[in-house]
Amino acid sequence: MLNPPISPSPVFAFVTGVALTAASIAHTAPGGEAILPPDAELEEVFSGAHFTEGPAVAPDGKVYFSDITFTDQADMQAGHIWKYDPETGKTAVFRSPSGMSNGIKFDGQGRIVVAEGADFGGRRITRTDLTTGKSEIVAGLYNGKPFNSPNDIAIDEQGRIYFTDPRYAGHEPVEQPIMGVYRIDADGTIHLVVTDAGKPNGIAVSPDQKTLYVGSHDNGATGNLADDMTSHKGRMALLAYDLSPDGTAVFRETLVDYAPQNGPDGFTVDVEGNLYVAVRDETRPGIYVYSPDSKELAYIKTPALPTNVAFSRGEASNTLYITAENSLHRINVMKAGYHLPPN
Repeated sequence: MLNPPISPSPVFAFVTGVALTAASIAHTAPGGEAILPPDAELEEVFSGAHFTEGPAVAPDGKVYFSDITFTDQADMQAGHIWKYDPETGKTAVFRSPSGMSNGIKFDGQGRIVVAEGADFGGRRITRTDLTTGKSEIVAGLYNGKPFNSPNDIAIDEQGRIYFTDPRYAGHEPVEQPIMGVYRIDADGTIHLVVTDAGKPNGIAVSPDQKTLYVGSHDNGATGNLADDMTSHKGRMALLAYDLSPDGTAVFRETLVDYAPQNGPDGFTVDVEGNLYVAVRDETRPGIYVYSPDSKELAYIKTPALPTNVAFSRGEASNTLYITAENSLHRINVMKAGYHLPPN
């Protein structure tokens, strides 16, 4: 999650319920012909939120996503999680207040795991059993102090939860000495595993469990700036870390450097390990698809700056959901999304 743009982002013709065809919204690079079908269409399935983020698809195919309401805005809403049903086309509030929910993932048991941010949010990681409705706090403090603003989540096949902890908005003091990446083990212990990613945002584990991907989006500020103020941007890059079986991560390489433009927000992977990255470059906003060795395979233009992506499941596992500003979109691709095996 990032601050919503102060000035309007580039505008592309898009009306709710109207699809844009591949010819107008997407392209494939040499070697990427197998990513997007010729008839691919980007469809808006929901709009009217404040700031959408963190889509995740439950085992039953329903799509959960965050609506971050930013309390510096006039109406002071307390954040929501929406649930979209692809079968009926209807969207309803699943939970409100959301604790300023941002990134969302489902674990191998089908429980919803949520990164709750700052700005009157929980600043914690929670997990909810959808059968009972009961929630638990799986990470609330580190070294006795609150997190900065948990942002996005990845879960490995051992059930360990990784999350990023930057700060983009909120009145609360920044109490952790670094904006890092943490790991929560099955016994509840919390470990700081990445300290050199700049300002970490999106995160994902490769299907072979050997790489931890981290997106650095350093906008140079921890809150909203006045219109006449500017900040110095830091690292804008997609980073790869060698992930050991014990859950430790060591920096390997910078896959993509987006400077001087804005860089990645959230991302996900398909079963072959290709990355689908929401890039907030105002000159070329959209979903960039990369091979594991960082070759750009395809590009999907979005009608607004995108925030995150997630694959559906089952027979619809090649459907990619995209959050962008106040909307939820979907498009079919030619690869199936990677999901944790059930346990």
